[in-house]
Amino acid sequence: MADTAKFLLVDPSGREQRHYAAFAPRLTHGDAPILKVQHWLQAHRSEEIALAELAAQAGLEQRTFLRRFQKATGLRPTEYVQALRIALAREKLEFSRDTVERIAWTVGYKDPSAFRRVFQKVTGLSASAYRERFSAAASA
Repeated sequence: MADTAKFLLVDPSGREQRHYAAFAPRLTHGDAPILKVQHWLQAHRSEEIALAELAAQAGLEQRTFLRRFQKATGLRPTEYVQALRIALAREKLEFSRDTVERIAWTVGYKDPSAFRRVFQKVTGLSASAYRERFSAAASA
């Protein structure tokens, strides 16, 4: 329901539309080891993840893993994890009353100020402005 509302909502010209964009990872690339890592990342996105661990999950050397991951997904692993975390944070901002600091912690950021900077960069809105604009409680 929230996705449909965001899809149908269009701001007047001159305003950004990236506030409404949802992260949709590419899963139809046909690279089975990378797909396995993508599914693993989805389940472990809020944990601290090392490149060596991702490469081991794929059964590849680190350089080979990096090259294939970027080719398959269009993103570096750090960008991919960041996008997964921000997507989860958006959901929590929309549907929970947790503080921004708590949300930052639960999605995997140890530093709330770093989370705020990344969130602003990705969405174009601060976390509190995003909540104010898209919170399910605010629209009810």
